[in-house]
Amino acid sequence: MSTPVNLPALGESVTEGTITRWLKSVGDAVEVDEPLLEVSTDKVDTEIPSPVAGTLLEIKAEEDETVEVGAELCVVGDEGEGGGDESGAAEPEAQPKDEAESEKKAAQEEEHAAETGELPDGDETPESEKDDARAEDEPAAEQAASDDEPAPKKSSGGGGTPVTLPALGESVTEGTVTRWLKSVGDEVAVDEPLLEVSTDKVDTEIPSPVAGTLQSISVEEDETVEVGAELCVVGDGSAASDSDDEPEPEKEPEAEKEPEPEPEAQKEPEQEEPAAEPEPEKREDPVKAEPAAEETPAPTKQDKQEQPSGGSSSGAQSSGGSSGGQSSSEGGTYVTPLVRKMAAEHGVDLSSITGTGVGGRIRKQDVLAAAESAKQASAAPAAEEPAAESAPAASESTPSPLRGKTEKVSRLRKVIATRMRESLQTSAQLTQVVEVDVTNIARLRDKEKADFLAREGVKLSYLPFFAKAAVDALKSHPALNATFDLEAGEVTYHDSENVAFAVDTEKGLLTPVVKDAGDLSIAGLAKKIADVAQRTRTNKIGPDDLSGGTFTITNLGSVGALWDTPIINKPQVAILGPGTVVKRAVVIDDPNLGETIAVRHMVYLALTYDHQLVDGADAGRFLQDVKGRLEAAKFDV
Repeated sequence: MSTPVNLPALGESVTEGTITRWLKSVGDAVEVDEPLLEVSTDKVDTEIPSPVAGTLLEIKAEEDETVEVGAELCVVGDEGEGGGDESGAAEPEAQPKDEAESEKKAAQEEEHAAETGELPDGDETPESEKDDARAEDEPAAEQAASDDEPAPKKSSGGGGTPVTLPALGESVTEGTVTRWLKSVGDEVAVDEPLLEVSTDKVDTEIPSPVAGTLQSISVEEDETVEVGAELCVVGDGSAASDSDDEPEPEKEPEAEKEPEPEPEAQKEPEQEEPAAEPEPEKREDPVKAEPAAEETPAPTKQDKQEQPSGGSSSGAQSSGGSSGGQSSSEGGTYVTPLVRKMAAEHGVDLSSITGTGVGGRIRKQDVLAAAESAKQASAAPAAEEPAAESAPAASESTPSPLRGKTEKVSRLRKVIATRMRESLQTSAQLTQVVEVDVTNIARLRDKEKADFLAREGVKLSYLPFFAKAAVDALKSHPALNATFDLEAGEVTYHDSENVAFAVDTEKGLLTPVVKDAGDLSIAGLAKKIADVAQRTRTNKIGPDDLSGGTFTITNLGSVGALWDTPIINKPQVAILGPGTVVKRAVVIDDPNLGETIAVRHMVYLALTYDHQLVDGADAGRFLQDVKGRLEAAKFDV
């Protein structure tokens, strides 16, 4: 029995989603809970698993297509339920009838000719000769039919597989095509990226749901389309290879009947492949793909590696590109040109990376993580002197490839820019800063961090302490955990502390939310913060986790900043920015020595608040409560 797979509810106020990529093709076997496709909303990208085990029978929503929650995406069931193609069976049934009629007609002609010595009126060719002529014409007709059929045969059903814009996040209704990674006529593998699409929340790649050839492009670069719109059409690769292989044996007999020049004409296309017609499309594709992807070597290597599996004729060419494509061939998984380029920029060896994508595919996040790990390893000996090391590191770094370039702003960056500007224009923001002595917390960390890591599986940083002190203070200062609507003349004081944490990602700043943070301990906060940050950086965060925040914390200290003036994340009314913890000589009141100078661990806490609702005194009282909680260091770790 077939089971429809529908788009589930993906978060608060999410009404639709865009299909970014199909991880399975029609006819593929799937297991229970195995991901079928990736869906994106305006908040998050997520995978939709199969509710049953079986075979993917039909895809109802194409890549880049936007559908509403509850809409049917595909059908999964038993392999036999998909039906078959009966067109092939009808042909043989008609042929015996035609042969019987022709034989009967030939016998009648022979009788008539024996009696009169002439053929019947209107027919000057014996039927037997017609049969011979038909037999000679059949190979050519079959060849012509096979040449005409590749396009319809390239999808499992007859015609190419349309790729549509999938749902890309909560309330995301449209996406903009930023770049095509493939050109018409290029060969593509399953899950190989075809194009890049940008929304107000995320930039993502749209992969091919099937292997084959890119037959047509429906949406040009910089064009904005709604979720569910058709982006392109991809034909079935297996059908294309079959149709290309079949005509060649039939051409050879014809060439043998012809004089010698005919075989020579066949050799010339092999030597000058870009000028040939049936096969050259496969070899011209890398050339076409180069300007589209703006990466000259990468697409050529990629296509050359794919050709050996398609036929032996391309084996010689693939050897030329094998050395450049070791990153994908050694690992046995496909590596996108974008990932290759990023690895080259960061000096990362792709063969040393274990991919976290589908089928072990290496993603951009994997490369960034490897680069970050290498950077931390090299910086470990000088960790105590980051300021001193920053200058030499800058002088030793290679110039950015962006120098001297003008490029279009990503859609996510546009969204961030718009929201930050709107935040400043619609709220009266100012920042208040206090200095906090966190020496007691530093000592507590040093004492507990090893056991904490072994027990909880995450590192014990300062951030959970800052978050715990803030959420406890919010319970006593509800004005900073509120939403202010000037037009409606209303203030909503929230009954839970849903804290958003600013996370720096490759594509831009995102703010995943830890719900009910006020009910969590230090260990609970540490694990939740690490979890949402990791899923955000690896593009695995869900739409619910990117919405519903009532207060935001941005960890300024992660980049070594002492303090900053953070911008409020509307519709919230406050944001807290802890700076980096530094050792500094300060005056303290010692019970025995009185006023004395000591080396202490100090940090600045910067609170930006909306003066439309929060007064300076309210902000000050909140910061003093947070400061007192941190300096007392009465935390259960």
